[in-house]
Amino acid sequence: MITFEGVTKRYPDGTVALDDVSLECPTGRITVFVGTSGGGKTTALRTINRMVEPTGGRVLIDGGDVRERRPAELRRGIGYVIQHAGLFPHRTIEDNIATVPYLLRWNKKKARATAHELMERVGLDPSMARRYPFQLSGGQQQRVGVARALAADPPIMLMDEPFSAVDPVVRGELQDEFLRLQDELHKTIVFVTHDIDEAIKLGDRVAVFQTGGKLVQVDAPEDLLARPADDFVAGFIGHDRGIRRLSFVPASGAPLTERDVLAADAPVERAREAADGWVLVVDGDRRPLGWAATGVLPSSGTVGDAALAPIGHTFTVASDSVRAALDAAILSPSGRAVGVDGDGRLVGVADQHDLTAAIATSGAGVAAEPAEPAGPPPAEPVKGGAGD
Repeated sequence: MITFEGVTKRYPDGTVALDDVSLECPTGRITVFVGTSGGGKTTALRTINRMVEPTGGRVLIDGGDVRERRPAELRRGIGYVIQHAGLFPHRTIEDNIATVPYLLRWNKKKARATAHELMERVGLDPSMARRYPFQLSGGQQQRVGVARALAADPPIMLMDEPFSAVDPVVRGELQDEFLRLQDELHKTIVFVTHDIDEAIKLGDRVAVFQTGGKLVQVDAPEDLLARPADDFVAGFIGHDRGIRRLSFVPASGAPLTERDVLAADAPVERAREAADGWVLVVDGDRRPLGWAATGVLPSSGTVGDAALAPIGHTFTVASDSVRAALDAAILSPSGRAVGVDGDGRLVGVADQHDLTAAIATSGAGVAAEPAEPAGPPPAEPVKGGAGD
């Protein structure tokens, strides 16, 4: 557990970077710091490993004041990932990853074996181990940065906008890989970002900071979207927060049907009976192949002989959200979303009306009252605080 107790940082010129920040970052969870520029997000993160010393209050790790530990010793137990990876250009990838193990005096064989194992874990081919940073793409360099932070198996990781310097596609891949790793490792992570969508996707808790070092609200992502503490938080989240809330409504609650679903070897005459003008065609393993428009079917033969329109996106019924299902329906030529299981086999089809009904049933479409602005938390973890 990382605890901020009334942490303040005021510079000699009078600039306030942190203003009485109190919050808790639970063990084994991801706490995301998000907010405006100058809100103190990075400053707050750096007080944890003593790269910044507060002028008031204190930061605790598992109940112990970080100021009671030597900075070098403290930092060796904390993984740190920054925006541009910060790799040593003169070192190979394996030796970059093994930086902290070398400092801890591990033997070279053990350190490099750990580096190779971590390369696989973060999605890098171990054959890249002898390459240098300039030979890797930006996304690959960020993966090396994450692997380096994990090398000594620290219980805490600090991540300062680690994915912001790569393109959106690579960024999404890195976010997904990061969540997969966290499911395995259960680290205590503090993650800084300026992107509210990234905060909502990655955070178990999201702390919103405002210019002047104010911590305005700390909540679970779904609660933040449902009940922003004030106009600043609501404005920072954006006007489409209702749509974002659908990311927390499970698609498993949507009613699914197999109406107008036919195997590829079904006679084309059966497809003409479809009421909505489209038939979903599946193969012998029930994997979706495409949509057949009933108005342009061949005069004879099977449904599989028709020119099929692409499915577009599918959604995984057991794990995806209603937002993913609604997106699949909007992008589908038929206006219907195709739900599959983990192996890509058809579970059922939902139209936009079905999905709207699921939203209404879940209560996600009901306007929520704004939350009260949070003050410093009493005994219970992270329900709010003041300051960034």
